[in-house]
Amino acid sequence: MNETHIIRVITVDDHEILRKGIAFSLQAFKDLELVGEAPNGNKALQLCGELEPDVVLLDMQMAGMDGVQTTCLLYT
Repeated sequence: MNETHIIRVITVDDHEILRKGIAFSLQAFKDLELVGEAPNGNKALQLCGELEPDVVLLDMQMAGMDGVQTTCLLYT
């Protein structure tokens, strides 16, 4: 039996319509599961701590804490 590993994904973008579009696109892949959505870097840090995703799709240009700052805090 071929066991498929499900890749857990969180999206982070300050534009809800983009988050929803990505969420819709991810439904096409059986091995991807959207486990969370965040509108900003602070919420992304919280969700990553709680949900421990495999992948974070992160907008690099957000108000407040941008994607670069968020990435640095996720991996320190």
